Amino acid sequence: EVQLVESGGGLVQTGGSLRLSCAASGFTFDDVAIGWFRQAPGKASEGISCMKITDNSTWFADSVKGRFTMSSDIAKKLVYLQMNNMKTEDTAVYSCGAAGGLIGRGSRWQSATYEAWGQGTQGTVSS
Repeated sequence: EVQLVESGGGLVQTGGSLRLSCAASGFTFDDVAIGWFRQAPGKASEGISCMKITDNSTWFADSVKGRFTMSSDIAKKLVYLQMNNMKTEDTAVYSCGAAGGLIGRGSRWQSATYEAWGQGTQGTVSS
């Protein structure tokens, strides 16, 4: 069974940090792309980062570039989203998705590209 499980959400103050984890199981991990999306209350889902596991290539949305990073531990089938210098507008439910094979530049920001999703984890930033 394909499964993704996020963890690491919580409450931080402005300027603080959170590290989210995405644990994968049930599929070949080294031939996928992992994307992180977030959805704030009343807003549409936003793709914020993507990593191609085979070579650790990463891409970030402008809204988080320079503050968020991604890393992976292939042996443990884990992907991390390190969120630094967080802002109140980062408050959202964060979810990871997995997409098999190659995905195009535009596709990595579309949730429909990803075939499996976790349940999400809440990240809240207080002022």
